[in-house]
Amino acid sequence: MANHKSAIKRIKQNAKRAERNTHVRSTMRTLVKQVREAAVLNDQEASQSALVRATSYIDKASTKGIIHKNTASRKISRLTKLINGVEA
Repeated sequence: MANHKSAIKRIKQNAKRAERNTHVRSTMRTLVKQVREAAVLNDQEASQSALVRATSYIDKASTKGIIHKNTASRKISRLTKLINGVEA
């Protein structure tokens, strides 16, 4: 355990941030899964709305630094490509 007051504070901050990051990452994965499930069912309306929600959430996660911007771009690109394939 840390002895300095500043080190104790840093440990608390890191724990809080790790918990927040875990929640955001988990939610993001759930939203991506919902997009994929809607695509498998060939439901255009559900897949479009799920894609919009997932895209927004992925962008927010990227902005907050939870995932890298290129990772966010890649995820969004792949999901969009998947949904466009459903519409064809």
